[in-house]
Amino acid sequence: MITNKADASVEITTLDNGFRIASDRMASVETVSLGVWVGIGTRHEDAAENGVSHLLEHMAFKGTKRRSARDIAVEIENVGGVLNAYTGREQTAYYAKVLAEDLPLAVDIIADILQHSTYDATELERERGVILQEIGQAEDTPDDIVFDYFQEAAFPGQSMGRPVLGRADIIERLSAEEIAAYQSSRYRPGNMVLSAAGNLEHARLVDLALKAFDNLPRGNSGVPEAARYQGGESRFDRDLEQAHILLGFDGIGIHDPDYYTSAVLSQLFGGGMSSRLFQEVREKRGLVYGIHSFASAWNDAGLFGIYAGTGEKEAGELLPIVCDELLKLPDDISEEELRRAAAQLKAGILMAREKTSARCEHLAAQILIHDRVMTPAEIVAKVDAVGIEDLARVARRLIASTPTLTAMGPVGQVMDLASLRGRLQA
Repeated sequence: MITNKADASVEITTLDNGFRIASDRMASVETVSLGVWVGIGTRHEDAAENGVSHLLEHMAFKGTKRRSARDIAVEIENVGGVLNAYTGREQTAYYAKVLAEDLPLAVDIIADILQHSTYDATELERERGVILQEIGQAEDTPDDIVFDYFQEAAFPGQSMGRPVLGRADIIERLSAEEIAAYQSSRYRPGNMVLSAAGNLEHARLVDLALKAFDNLPRGNSGVPEAARYQGGESRFDRDLEQAHILLGFDGIGIHDPDYYTSAVLSQLFGGGMSSRLFQEVREKRGLVYGIHSFASAWNDAGLFGIYAGTGEKEAGELLPIVCDELLKLPDDISEEELRRAAAQLKAGILMAREKTSARCEHLAAQILIHDRVMTPAEIVAKVDAVGIEDLARVARRLIASTPTLTAMGPVGQVMDLASLRGRLQA
């Protein structure tokens, strides 16, 4: 067992089996946010088990050898705490927030659901129905489901392109044995982090973890399929009031030296009401109610994208204007824009430090991604180091890649991919 201090408030202990325990002490608060982050998500699934990560996350709360599903809910709420989870493409998280004095209970419950779930048949059938409703709800929410179709168009035929919720036909047939086998083979100590932030002592957290996490299987969880951005087009003509349009490019991964440049560029281009896209498309031309850009990043891939919702009449005018703004970007960035975008990013980073939940999640993500914790000062310094020439270079890099275009709704007037590529190459 090895313990290191990452900075004045952060300590990390690595157990002999690779399980890491991290804490960020905030003595001025009365609560603790904590959870286990697992470096496993949708991209670790085989095609025939798409959705098992999300189904497993749901089933973890449906009963253990010591607690029923009701017991889990009642015990945490008896002390005024909250317990929740989420599944992503590369991580799954199980987390709680409690008063500082109830830290032992929260650690025990999370350890219990991750090591001793029973996958009761009745609960499994009930939860299938819940997830199938969740999938149906997503299908009925066009500005939500369009992002799944966009991801699939960017990474076709790959685990990175499959939906986090999974496919309905797969969810309907996954068995308790398959879920348990997936957990046993993927949830290993070396890719799990117990993270906590708030009013706590690190030594006590380690002691609680040593007692509670005593049944984690050893071994390697395997390497996911490499992500291969391809780009392409998907269009869904639906009877909707708005056309939901996504345009994207081969983006920047988390470990890429240009990661922070991409983040600043996205903020500058479409990250707020002062951004170029919002000002040109919404304020000046009134073509959309909402438009924004984003820079999604994973371990070995990224997506730089622009989303807009627009009316049927305005749909044909939208993408040519977005393309023109993209083409102007590399040669037309001002110091004022750069300073404003950097300030917005830095403010977001530092404001999040005021919340135990954000600090807890940040700590876990940093360890899973970088195997260490980058301090806020280190991150701010990387944002400050981005210059205009860096933004111009990354903008050219993005625009040069094959575009991804996804449109849903009244899409007859939306520019097709071939025309879009021709305009961007002009």
